[in-house]
Amino acid sequence: MRHQSPSNWAAIGICIAAVIHFALGFSIEFSVDEAHYALYAKHLAWSYFDHPPLVGWIQWPLVALTSSEGIIRLIPELLWALSAYLVYEVTLEIHHVMQGRNAGYLTTALPSANLCGLMAVLAIIAAPLPHVLAIGLLPDTLLAPLSLGLMLMALRWVRQDTLTISDWMSIGVLLGLAGLSKYTAAFTAIALLLVFLSLPKKPWITKTGFWVAAVIALIAISPVLYWNWINDWISFRYQIAHGSGGAWAWRRVAAFIGIQIACFGPLLLIGAFTFLKDCLYSRKLVLFALLSFFFIPFCIFASLSGGGSLPHWTTPAWFCLAPFAGIGLAKAWNMNKRLAIQMLFVGQVFICILGFAFVLAGGINSAAMKSNPIADLYGWKAAGQKASQLAKATQANSIAVQNWTLGSRAAWYASPLTVFVLDQRHDQFDLWFGQIPSGSSALLINWSGMTFAPPVGAKPAFERCEPLDTLEIIRFGHVLSKFDFSLCRNWQESETPH
Repeated sequence: MRHQSPSNWAAIGICIAAVIHFALGFSIEFSVDEAHYALYAKHLAWSYFDHPPLVGWIQWPLVALTSSEGIIRLIPELLWALSAYLVYEVTLEIHHVMQGRNAGYLTTALPSANLCGLMAVLAIIAAPLPHVLAIGLLPDTLLAPLSLGLMLMALRWVRQDTLTISDWMSIGVLLGLAGLSKYTAAFTAIALLLVFLSLPKKPWITKTGFWVAAVIALIAISPVLYWNWINDWISFRYQIAHGSGGAWAWRRVAAFIGIQIACFGPLLLIGAFTFLKDCLYSRKLVLFALLSFFFIPFCIFASLSGGGSLPHWTTPAWFCLAPFAGIGLAKAWNMNKRLAIQMLFVGQVFICILGFAFVLAGGINSAAMKSNPIADLYGWKAAGQKASQLAKATQANSIAVQNWTLGSRAAWYASPLTVFVLDQRHDQFDLWFGQIPSGSSALLINWSGMTFAPPVGAKPAFERCEPLDTLEIIRFGHVLSKFDFSLCRNWQESETPH
């Protein structure tokens, strides 16, 4: 580290990770969520059933030009790099706040700002799960840099006597874009409000700029509000039900916390703990308000995890914790705990490399494993091409699947064929393609990773299904999965409407 400055090492680390993301982006097919959000870009709308529209809008230019997964994935890769850069910048700003003229302690109490920034970036690079969101675009990929941008504006407000009208407008734009990314951006807005409240002597609610920011944010999210208004608020009702999950259980909370540690690594936790223990000398109220960018969403998701939740939902929160963890890790580094930090960093990076290799190899198929989750990333392109050929040969003008997770890849890779999802769940596919018409025929796709009995028999069902062909997906000599194609005729609705 003697030959390069900490800022240079941070840039080098980000570039190395970005190159790996770029290579992986061209090596695997779309996951279920990626295909679903890419379909957003093919079906532009003011909003969508399960999420606000920005995740689709931002992909539209590239989706309109190409169907290459690698090219489309440039968007999440750039967003990850931007997030890592903002982690560095936010770390420097927090360092300046802590060593300001009113800090009340010697400026030698903290390590250098650049070392803190480097440690924060390395903690993010060594976190396994953010690399998944760096390759596949999810709403959380968008919310991470926007949350960090709002943290940066909050820190600017803390450090300066006042904000300019352009600063307030920037806050409004960031809030609006966050609201267009994911509904949980409301947690970030609450954290921003807590920072404003942490310094009661600084006026803000009476400032014209604050109300300008509020109006800009409201205008930005108005498409979501309008779309939900004309669609009976289905997105809000779905999110409330989706967030609450099933029956609540403490074991799920314990599992959630364990999975979080595994997905984001102990470095972030150790750094944050060291920060809280050794670096909180003054300005505690402001710093705790800034820490709420992590604690508010994390605690809410942890409490909801008793009914079920997904580990990537907390990703923007962990990015917001990284600057504090970086300061704590730099403090520990200067306290001669370098070997422990180095071992943890190397261990986490090794786990990430193993994960990359596992994905490229196509996972592991064995009797000991009930399923191979990596198999889901291979074969859908070939299956889509096969489905298009069979549909043309049999004059079937639509595809049928029995779960929406199968529908997103079928609709993407067999475009422009209509895809009907045959379950009883109302979702985005009903808005795009409607219900399968009574009496119609369709090409049924069944995938070995999520098998269903042919939809024949008790209504709603087809009158009969005739097997047509089978497609095995082989990688490095191993069969990952199998697709079965059938021609199903005469769809019959149930006698009682559902």
